[in-house]
Amino acid sequence: MNGQTAIVTGGTRGIGRAVAEAFGADGATVIVGARDAEEVEETVDALEDAGVTAAGLRTDVRDEYDVERLTETASRTGEAAGIDIVVPAAGVYHGEAGATPTDDESYSAFDDHWRTNGRGVYATIREALPHLNDGARVLVPTGSVARDGTEGYGSYAISKATAEAVARAFAADTEYVVGCLDPGIVATALSGGNGRDPESVAPMFVWAATEAEPAVVDGEIVGLREWKQATR
Repeated sequence: MNGQTAIVTGGTRGIGRAVAEAFGADGATVIVGARDAEEVEETVDALEDAGVTAAGLRTDVRDEYDVERLTETASRTGEAAGIDIVVPAAGVYHGEAGATPTDDESYSAFDDHWRTNGRGVYATIREALPHLNDGARVLVPTGSVARDGTEGYGSYAISKATAEAVARAFAADTEYVVGCLDPGIVATALSGGNGRDPESVAPMFVWAATEAEPAVVDGEIVGLREWKQATR
């Protein structure tokens, strides 16, 4: 990824943090966005201490103007102008994972899940578009909860289904490679700390950003099995 510039929203924790570190270790310039300014600063400092060219901004993906500033910063930060990789990993879950049934959720939880996990993905891709270089790729983290109708995940699952639909629409309507990556259950705050270590699935994102054939990713949902089969 030498010479490439990557944006990772939600890049201070969980999958986002692990992906930011993996991209940086592979040579990318990494720009991190997240809601907590102190966590953004700490993450950027850690990346720079590891020899990565990095920058970050306090970014709330519910606010397209925040996202606009993040993408403009990213386009000016790398060795060359523009952005090569976008990972909209910012996400929220209101409540205990698996214990938020659709028929017992507040409207405020529904609205914030949708604004952050669904509309936030839309805003991140939309604001990145003017800065994307030829061959740029957008990799949207997802999970089976978006498709399987799993009991107890309510509007969180609905918001993740929205994110998948957003990715498919941008794949259909733009020249860029836009797809979803499903790394299975990953141990983050959103999963209640259960699942695989985020660091173990970050290489999947590096592969999708660099080695995967465009047709494998564009408009698709790529899971662990496809990744492992492709990298045997």
